[in-house]
Parts: sequence; C-alpha cells; structure tokens
Amino acid sequence: MEPLKIFTPTKVGAIEVKNRIAMSPMTRCRAIGNVPGDLLVKYYGQRTGAGLIITEGTSPSPNGLGYARIPGIFSAEQVAGWKKVTDAVHAKGGKIVVQLMHTGRISHPDNLPAGARILAPSAVKPAGQMWTDTQQMQDFPVPEVLTAEEVQSTKAEFVTAAKNAIEAGFDGIELHGANGYLLEQFLSPVSNVRADNYGGSIENRARFVLEVAAGVAEAIGADRTGIRLSPYGVASDMPNYPEIDDTYKYLAAELNKIGIAYIHLVDHSAMGAPTVPLAIKETIRHTFKNTVILAGGYDLERAEADLESGLGDLIAFGRPFINNPDLVERLEKKYPLSQDLKVGQFYAAPVEDGYCDYPVYGG
Repeated sequence: MEPLKIFTPTKVGAIEVKNRIAMSPMTRCRAIGNVPGDLLVKYYGQRTGAGLIITEGTSPSPNGLGYARIPGIFSAEQVAGWKKVTDAVHAKGGKIVVQLMHTGRISHPDNLPAGARILAPSAVKPAGQMWTDTQQMQDFPVPEVLTAEEVQSTKAEFVTAAKNAIEAGFDGIELHGANGYLLEQFLSPVSNVRADNYGGSIENRARFVLEVAAGVAEAIGADRTGIRLSPYGVASDMPNYPEIDDTYKYLAAELNKIGIAYIHLVDHSAMGAPTVPLAIKETIRHTFKNTVILAGGYDLERAEADLESGLGDLIAFGRPFINNPDLVERLEKKYPLSQDLKVGQFYAAPVEDGYCDYPVYGG
C-alpha cells in the first residue's frame, strides 16, 4: 500500500523536505532578553519529525520586538543563539526556516528595548490591548509614521536579518505578511492611509511587501524565501475591506514574478476568524506557480484531501505540535494524539512547563 501523499518527500524551493508536514510558526515568548536560549534549542530539536519547521516570529529590528520575550535576529548574540537551534534541528535530520516578524504598530513601549520605537505605515492606533511584563495588559499606543527614509532603512533591516539567518544556519526565511503585523499593515487600506507611493492604490500598498521580498530574495536566493499571508484574517485589528481579493491576487502574481519558494496561506477560521473563501485560495494556487503551504485547523484527512486535489503542496500544523512533539510519527503510525494541552502556558515566562516537557507517545 502506497503511503499517503502527506508522508512523501518533496522540495520547497532549494529545501528538500522528508514529508509534506510543516510546523507552523507559533509565538511562545521564551526568549529572555530577546535572545534564543537553551529552551528553544530543546523545543525545536524535539520536533524535527516535521518536513519543515517554521520558527516563531523573530524580529529583524529592535523596533519590531512588540511582544514580551520574543526573539530577534539582528545582533551577534541572537545569531549565535539561533545557530545552536539550527544545529540541533539539522543533527536530527530536520529542516528549519526562521519567520521574520516585525510587529509594527502591534507593540508597547514596555516591551521594547531602550531606544526602539513603535513604527507603522500610518498613525492609526489599533484597537485592543497587549501583555507587558511590567504593567500586564496595556492599551496599544498610537504608532509613529515611518518616514520615507525609515521605509528604506526598515526594508534594509529585513535583508540584513535574512543574511543573518543564513549565517545562523537556517535553510531559509519566511516573511510574516499576516496576522496584522508590519507587512500586512502596509497591505491594508485600514492601517495604511499614506499619501506617498506606499499608500493608496493596491499596487502602492503592496509595494513595501514586494520590495522586501525582492530584496531578501536577491540577498539569500528566491528559492530560500517564503511569505505567510492571511487574507480575510482579522488578527491585530485588521478589519476586512472590499479590495481583499484583488489585493491578494495582485500580490500572488507579483510574488510569482520574483520567484520566491513558497506562499504560506493561513486560515484562522478554526479559531473564530472569518473563513478564507475557497475562491481566493484557488486564485493564489493558480496564480503562484511554486509551493503553497496551507494552514488552519487541519486534521490528517482534510490535509491529505487538499494535497491530493493540488490546492496545497504542504500542510502546516500548529497547536498539535505543542503537545505532540512526535506529531508526524503519531499521524503516520495512527497513534492517538495527546489532548493534554496547557493553554495557560502558551506564552509563559521561560519555563519548560507546557513548552518542552510534553512526552512522545509511550513516553
């Protein structure tokens, strides 16, 4: 009997993967001083059954460290910390890319290092609050507007971070263009009300994302560059807008011209967000010729169906990888999945509890 397609090897750009299961990027807030430490080495090293591990969001800049205890990849110390992670993953036959996440307006001064600033396309305050270790939940402030010069320097930070990622031993990078962070803030006419050539039309609002993607692709290779997108996502106060479909169709076509390795398309409807219509998934699939990774509340049956139909080439699993470090083996051997998920420990201070203390099957 032939194995399910999900358990067969493939290539994602230049990256050869042993199966079509990706581990989704998941913020875990365990990087003290924004430096990946030994806990992260253990955590990622335990999950190398995945064909491709995508790390938690990692900032290319001090200005992008909007959440408490998230890692960066802009200092020598951070690069050295990540090198230990990639070494651990590669030693076990895994492949890993780092997700570059600049939080933009989704930030608070108490979470930023000294001298960092909350920068965004426009001075549009997001609704809601975020956690700070010093004052607990706090309102989002009004962000500063990126000047024309800062737009260019912020793009350069992404390119430098991508180079740092290769130095740290990553197999590639994923740009976080989803979940309401800086890249998506440029895409949306709700958060981007600029009057220059980075605002207004769909082409202008997509310009920053496309220039970052092109710059990173030139620096490290298009075949090691991916991007995560969440059309119809509403995370981080990103209301839907009439031009969503046209925006993402244009974006997919232009990303296809750049030739990046993959688009990672996330549907958060399993967590209460609006469903991403099948039509826009199909549009992106037909417009973008390289790898498409699909994410969003998948089980094995639906994952296999979407691979067989050609809608996606890999399927990303998030939460199941938290309490099932051996998720791929459990799925392949039909072992039951652990239901012991410590939700209260998702973003806890740097402890093993609920992070890297989940046993493998039979352990």
